[in-house]
Amino acid sequence: MKKFLIPALALAAGLSACSNNAQNETAEAANAIATDATATTENAVNDVEAASDRALGSAEASLDNAGARLDRAGDRLDASTDRAGDRIEANADRAGASINNGADRAADATGNALTRAGNAIKD
Repeated sequence: MKKFLIPALALAAGLSACSNNAQNETAEAANAIATDATATTENAVNDVEAASDRALGSAEASLDNAGARLDRAGDRLDASTDRAGDRIEANADRAGASINNGADRAADATGNALTRAGNAIKD
């Protein structure tokens, strides 16, 4: 502790021995340093704010783009689903027509067989 106290006392004694002009210049230098530190801090804050604004703007644009891509994907999915539904409906109609045709042919065949059986019984 004594090691630090002696230089501090010597410095204080040296400063008190300085002229008013030296003290004024020291005060002016301290004020200039404080002003520079304030300006540097303000510039740093402004730079951080600008960088934050740019980053947030970029993030917003990315989210907008992602939303637009999702909308387009949803539209494509809707269109694909509609086409698939149309194909299913057309195939179901064809299958129904085939079943009806098959049932008609079976009914005709059954009727013909019964007619032949009836004719055979008559003879």
